[in-house]
Amino acid sequence: MMNTIKEKLLTNWHFMRIFRLLVGGGMLVAAFQSKDWMIGAFSAFFLYQAVTDTGCCGAQGCSPARGPKEMSSAVADDAIEYEEIK
Repeated sequence: MMNTIKEKLLTNWHFMRIFRLLVGGGMLVAAFQSKDWMIGAFSAFFLYQAVTDTGCCGAQGCSPARGPKEMSSAVADDAIEYEEIK
């Protein structure tokens, strides 16, 4: 269990994850300076996304399939048929 948490925190750092961390950190500083709890709540949201590597849709919910292994065989093998309606 501990290895998976450690691996999740220390691996797979990409541009959006670093961007969320920077935005969350900047907003946290702004929240403390202005003593505004609403900015602090948004900051917590972005920091949570950065630490857990999730987006608005969950863990990689909005990302496209990365390769043919992730595509289901039903979608990859079936031909799509269209019917014209007049």
